[in-house]
Amino acid sequence: MLAVEAGRLIIPAPVTAEVDYLVRQRGGPDAGRRFLEDLARERLVVESLTVEEHGLARALHDRYPALNLGLADLAVVVLAHRHRTRRLLTFDERDFRTVGSVGGGSFILLPADA
Repeated sequence: MLAVEAGRLIIPAPVTAEVDYLVRQRGGPDAGRRFLEDLARERLVVESLTVEEHGLARALHDRYPALNLGLADLAVVVLAHRHRTRRLLTFDERDFRTVGSVGGGSFILLPADA
């Protein structure tokens, strides 16, 4: 799945800890080490939000109060806006089928929508 995606694969900084936890829980220590290697070799590019983008994240949080979105999910939406994409790699269909992109429209969730 990741090998066929064109362009850089961006991962929000707050998401890295969540991915690390899931990879280690499901794949063990070796899988965790491979994830760290992917980060170190920039196979996944880690990006942080700017001060202004944190304000946008807060506004999104207020727009969807029932979802109680955390920083990791909000960062995904904000960075998708920064990079002008609606393609997200996620298994969290509940939140990302509800939340629209900042620029309008629905997200394309991979692998579900592939």
